[in-house]
Order: sequence, then C-alpha cells, then structure tokens
Amino acid sequence: MHVGIVSDTHDNLALVEAAVETFSEADVDAVVHCGDFVAPFSVTPFEGDWTFYAARGNNDGEWAVQSTVAEFGTYLGEMGEITLDGAETAVYHGTSGAIVDALVECGNYDYVFHGHSHERGTEEYEGTVRVNPGGIAIPPAPEAFSVATLDTESGDLTFHELG
Repeated sequence: MHVGIVSDTHDNLALVEAAVETFSEADVDAVVHCGDFVAPFSVTPFEGDWTFYAARGNNDGEWAVQSTVAEFGTYLGEMGEITLDGAETAVYHGTSGAIVDALVECGNYDYVFHGHSHERGTEEYEGTVRVNPGGIAIPPAPEAFSVATLDTESGDLTFHELG
C-alpha cells in the first residue's frame, strides 16, 4: 500500500495543490494529514481517489474543518489509530513532544505520523517508525515544504520537497 503523509499546510493553497499532485503522481492508496489545515477551503483539495484521514491540529480552530473532512474522509480528532495494510498507525498533530515520544515508545504501533514542528524527519525505535513529513517553512523550521510517501510493504519512505 502506498500512503501520502502531509501536515501543517496552513491554508497555503499552492502547497496543498502541490501535495495533492505529488500524491496523485505517486498513485497513493491513502492520504494522512496530521493537522493544521486551518480553514475548510484547504481541506477540500484532498478529496481524491484515495482513502483520506485527518487529525486536528492546534491551528484548526474552525469546527467546519471537521465536517469538511467528514464529507469525504475520516476525521480522527486530536489523535487517531488507523490500520494501513496491516500496519498499526497512530496519527497525532504533535503539539506535545512527550505524547509523540510516548506513542513511539509504547510499542503498540508500527508507525507514528505527526507534524507540528514543521521539520521533516524520521526515526525508528524498537520497531516503531516515527514520521514527520514537514510543513510550511516558518522559523525555526527553514526547510522548504515537504510531504512523504510510504510503501507499507517495503517500508520505503520518501520525502518530496515541494516548496
């Protein structure tokens, strides 16, 4: 299964559209947004030929974000658990680093997807892979916007710099 992972798009429609295009070209089966859409208009471009999941970010203040996601996907709330091709996966925005660490260290998940820091990265801890796809470039995260794609069968994770 091929999964697209994105976070912290913050109403930047050009970057949202670039992410959607990247996921379409990668022929992903599912897209997971780790929060901080901000407003509903930046949710709707993610409607596509894939299963869509989204967690709530700390900047997703409009409750219409929840109902917009629910129109074509699954809204996970603050934190959710999903199974992707047999891989148990936790999805959390990442507002609390201690919670991210606990999710990674608890041993219940194959993957933990999160955002919030706007800094892409991955690490493996005792069989659990933590993935932060990145976010829009804001200090102290000066990197260009990126998303990630994951092949759950091989475990191959690729970051795609889009901004």
